[in-house]
Amino acid sequence: MNRIKSIIWTNILLLLIITGGCAGVSEEAKYSIVLKEGDLELRRYEPQIVAETIVEGDFDEVGNEAFRRLFGYISGKNRKNEPIPMTAPVSQEKEGEKIPMTAPVNQEQKGNQWSITFLMPSQYTMQTLPVPVDERVYLREVPERLMASITYSGTWKQKRYEQHKEKLLDWMHHKMLEQVGEPVYARYNPPFSLWFMRRNEVLIPVRKYEN
Repeated sequence: MNRIKSIIWTNILLLLIITGGCAGVSEEAKYSIVLKEGDLELRRYEPQIVAETIVEGDFDEVGNEAFRRLFGYISGKNRKNEPIPMTAPVSQEKEGEKIPMTAPVNQEQKGNQWSITFLMPSQYTMQTLPVPVDERVYLREVPERLMASITYSGTWKQKRYEQHKEKLLDWMHHKMLEQVGEPVYARYNPPFSLWFMRRNEVLIPVRKYEN
């Protein structure tokens, strides 16, 4: 029953996020392609800022609590990073700012936990992004990095993720690309999308590429 509730909540939140529940998806992560072979690519990602939260649980279930926290942040549960107007004898705070959603939604394992991140729109800086109210949500700068990637369609089940991750690792070995971080699972589409129309990716950070 808990798993069913988790899946339902995850689908609802993804639906709201990706279809405009918070002003719609305005942009995707920016990168240039260094190398491409079919559905396999080596990409150079520009620096990014992400809103991140850490959760514990199974691969297919961790999105529930994480999405609630992050969706709350981008839909107004935040403070403007500026002085809060005061009135006597009580305080007054400006209304929370709604932040446009970007793509993809990323999931990355960190030890026995999972990191779920929403990419922040590129017009923001660490100074201009509103401060999260929920202290389990925090903002983090991600520097420029090289990522090996594989793109595939279909369901979001862990089995398909693992299959494509192994294909990507084999390609990296063939290209002598050294892994330097944990794999990232990226999702771009709402849950009601037909399985063959979904865009999913596995991304793995690698060391500097020498052609």
